[in-house]
Amino acid sequence: MRADKLKRRATPYLFVFPYFALFAIFVAVPVVIAIALSFTNFNAIQFPSFVGIDNYIDLFLQDEVFIRYVIPNTIVFAIIVGPGGYVLSFLLAWALSQITRGPRTILALIIYSPSMTAGTTMAVIWKVLFSGDQLGYINNLLMQMGIITEPIIFLQSSDWLLPVMMIVALWSSMGVGFLSMLAGLLNIDPSLYEAAHIDGIRNRVQEMFYITIPSIKPQMLFGAIMAIVNAFKQSAIGVQLSGSNPTPNYAGQLMVNHISDFGFTRYEMGYACAVSVVLLVIIWVFSKGARTLFKED
Repeated sequence: MRADKLKRRATPYLFVFPYFALFAIFVAVPVVIAIALSFTNFNAIQFPSFVGIDNYIDLFLQDEVFIRYVIPNTIVFAIIVGPGGYVLSFLLAWALSQITRGPRTILALIIYSPSMTAGTTMAVIWKVLFSGDQLGYINNLLMQMGIITEPIIFLQSSDWLLPVMMIVALWSSMGVGFLSMLAGLLNIDPSLYEAAHIDGIRNRVQEMFYITIPSIKPQMLFGAIMAIVNAFKQSAIGVQLSGSNPTPNYAGQLMVNHISDFGFTRYEMGYACAVSVVLLVIIWVFSKGARTLFKED
């Protein structure tokens, strides 16, 4: 009898064990190791030597690239791509929820597909669109309209690389957050809208703020966290568009690029881990804010 009772209690833990094992191996343990290595000088060959908080002091007081380029670029990029992609995801999901199933499925697949193929299409489509000669589609169009007289070197320009990166990031930001909000919208009870109209709601804007958004808070929270994470972790965009890391004149250098530069180009793993820990803290703070905003009352 006692053995049966222990078996029943152990069964749920057996089901969740694979998840916890994978989480520990691929998330928890690497994070702990990265935090530990951030206090060391480690070149990936010799044994790490403890340096205390020197990496963090150098990062915030000595690293001119980080202070002058990486932080401003990351903040501007995250502010535009994070909230911009989030609002765009919600509006597109809401618009699709208003149409019939067939067209909705096709359009949802079209909108979602760039998030899966962004790496390939960046190397092919976007580099052609923003090519720095008169054969580039954007340059050719602007010259035909008389807006410019000579081609703009978009992908090597200090003024244009970051805006182009934000355009590409917004285009590819309709990922699982978009799908979760669409699923939430499609599962709202229609009787809520009927009751709301009886209570005095008269237009779609009022429906959105009083019925739609409160009804899908869990999906909105998930979408917000995914938007925050995606905004801070997108580093391949600038490197693939410009063809180099660091990006030209550090114009598109983001925090993840800085980590990659020090970790896999200079092999200063301890310093790279310090930058990654700072990025982890920033993402955690923004995610905490999102949870506070969309928490269930």
